Amino acid sequence: MKTIEPLIIKTYKASVSLRNATDAQLKKLLKDLADAVEGNSNAIIRANKKDVEKKDPSDPLVDRLLLNEQRIKNIANAIRQISKLPNPTGKVLEKRKLNNGLLLQKVTVPLGIVGAIYESRPNVTFDIAALCLRSMNGCLLKGSKDAENTNVVAVKIIKGVLKEAGISPDCVTLLPSEREVVQELFTATKYVDVIIPRGSDSLIQFVRKNSLVPVIETGAGVCHVYVEKEADIKKALKIVVNAKVSRPSVCNSVDTVLVDNAVAPQFLKGLQPMFEKYEVEIFADSKAQKLLKDYPHLQKANPEDFDREFLSLKCAVKVVKDIDEALEHIQEHSTRHSEAIVSENKKNCERFLHEVDAAAVYANASTRFTDGEEFGLGAEIGISTQKLHARGPFALEKLVTEKWIIKGNGQVRG
Repeated sequence: MKTIEPLIIKTYKASVSLRNATDAQLKKLLKDLADAVEGNSNAIIRANKKDVEKKDPSDPLVDRLLLNEQRIKNIANAIRQISKLPNPTGKVLEKRKLNNGLLLQKVTVPLGIVGAIYESRPNVTFDIAALCLRSMNGCLLKGSKDAENTNVVAVKIIKGVLKEAGISPDCVTLLPSEREVVQELFTATKYVDVIIPRGSDSLIQFVRKNSLVPVIETGAGVCHVYVEKEADIKKALKIVVNAKVSRPSVCNSVDTVLVDNAVAPQFLKGLQPMFEKYEVEIFADSKAQKLLKDYPHLQKANPEDFDREFLSLKCAVKVVKDIDEALEHIQEHSTRHSEAIVSENKKNCERFLHEVDAAAVYANASTRFTDGEEFGLGAEIGISTQKLHARGPFALEKLVTEKWIIKGNGQVRG
């Protein structure tokens, strides 16, 4: 396999032209990109069809891979939303004048070159490129073999718009889809400033363990909804069903439902027909199993089922005696992504919000809202579950670092 170093260096050098672009240029660039995405929807769909046809139709990850007219419109609208967001670079965070007359400013600047490694979802190609362009970062995109045809067409569209705008097309580079190239990316510390993996937990852990370039983890989601004993059952059913079935293949869908023993019979009786409608497979603990004995898609939960990110129409259910047991279970099994409580007891809601250690914690709402666009941040690169630099939706505002600018008039240090 050929080295990818020339591609990395070209992107590194090209990013200077991006940093010299005006804010008006970048806004227009993204608006033009959104128009180009919609204008080339047929070409995108044709390429995407080739990728989808390589997969088993029953594979739940097909949903992540698939692009259609509506999803392409959503991509274009997300790019337009990013274009409207304020430039995160150039903000003066601190300003002071020293006794010796030196003028100091701390300002936000682009990270530099962002490397992104991701699986299946071709919309991520557009999202990351748009976010990086808006924040004046060059980007290296390493998509998977699964979405290769779609990604090639996507980056061709992006490069065409960059060229029309008078900005180097090499600011956005699609790396070969072969897995072997990541090893070279991991050691490109001279040119690449950060690597962001987005995908399965195994991918994220592999990048974290092997990269010499700093890594921002966008973690897998083992998400919980706890139905507390003072929950409004109608509200709880609506939230749990939405969190599971609205789009089961994404990281913010619920994986485990914890139900307070006091309301378990009533809640599970209501949940059964609603889950049955979508053929949700339930992995139940012994108490939940007894209450769901007539459910046609019922499995006995093994201990490891409570650590699974299902990414499909599967869900673990556990009956707990109280909020203490619920909190203890979440502490043990959470990946610190998104956690929710449903309760009319304000004190217990506040306790849950305060004690649960996760990037997003909800009271009386679906976990499906953990999303950069839903939070008003524009599209996102992923949901960060770590605590340094960024946590939660990793979006435009976090694609910057800081620089000290010092202006003097001949001062020297004694």
